[in-house]
Amino acid sequence: MIEPDHPELSIGQQCKLLSIARSSFYYTPKGETELNLGLMRLIDEQFLETPFFGVRQMTWHLRNDGHLVNEKRVRRLMRLMGLMPIYQKPNTSRPAKGHKTYPYLLRGLRVDRPNQVWCSDITYLPMQRGFLYLVAIMDWHTRKVLAWRISNTLEADFCVEALNEAVHKFGAPEIMNTDQGSQFTSFAWTDRLRRTGVRISMDGKGRFLDNIFIERLWRTLKYECVYLHAWETGSETKTGIRKWMTFYNHKRPHSALGGRPPAVVYWQRNNIKQPDQQVQRVA
Repeated sequence: MIEPDHPELSIGQQCKLLSIARSSFYYTPKGETELNLGLMRLIDEQFLETPFFGVRQMTWHLRNDGHLVNEKRVRRLMRLMGLMPIYQKPNTSRPAKGHKTYPYLLRGLRVDRPNQVWCSDITYLPMQRGFLYLVAIMDWHTRKVLAWRISNTLEADFCVEALNEAVHKFGAPEIMNTDQGSQFTSFAWTDRLRRTGVRISMDGKGRFLDNIFIERLWRTLKYECVYLHAWETGSETKTGIRKWMTFYNHKRPHSALGGRPPAVVYWQRNNIKQPDQQVQRVA
């Protein structure tokens, strides 16, 4: 709201009119320290191996590796990363207060065609001097990534943008499955699905395997791409992710598909010739 080059009002006068301290205008967030960013990278790697590690177990793991951390720090970093461990009791992926949750619709369901079921999830992306978040929309049957977005916050907007792109390019699915995170229980997300006629399915609390295919995607992405690079900027990260997603969809053999890439199977089973623009651009 403050215009530094205002012709009549100085910055101090504008701050006074807005009832804020002038120091607030000049304040620049410092971000996380190099030590914390290193710990977040270690936590992320370990969480891929043991998604049931809570704050206490993750703290013990880091201490056993020689890192002097307490539970307070680990709890804050895991919350910042959006990591919600799996407990034996229902205590995972809590929606925001007042958000409606939906039942899990895939138990016992035979998924045998593209666009029958889509799934979506968010993961943390470490960078050299910071971090970002990635959301992806995946076709459950063929494992094809239909759309994705990168954001520096965990607001629902970038998830809805990815959903809109996927629906625009490929039509609407019959069912969309996600966890019970606040982004996916938000009005913006659920209203978009309802208006499109999509049935909403959400993982049961503490059920890591309910959305297993996209969890496997994150593991593959991080070990084959993210952990091999030290991206410094958001644009570098976006370019790297786009390159890998194109490779994954169109060239990487998938064991569940008889060695064929996901995009090839997606278009074959839709009885549609794969468009050239889809080969060149995934998101």
